[in-house]
Amino acid sequence: MLSFTRSQLALRNGQDRDEIWCAYEGLIYDVSASRLWRNGHHYEHWAGQDLTNELIDAPHTDGVFAKFPVIGKLV
Repeated sequence: MLSFTRSQLALRNGQDRDEIWCAYEGLIYDVSASRLWRNGHHYEHWAGQDLTNELIDAPHTDGVFAKFPVIGKLV
């Protein structure tokens, strides 16, 4: 599995590149195909970040990440 730093993840924020990635519990997910993540923004959450601590406030469970491919791990 590929490894990416927080700096590399931050570049996939939907603004600078076409890729829209988010991290959760050490894994990085490609959410580019989701209409809910257009422009790297999903409600009050921003792509290119580790969303592990933010999921507590979300109206859904972490099962939502199962819909997206894992790109690599966050190191």
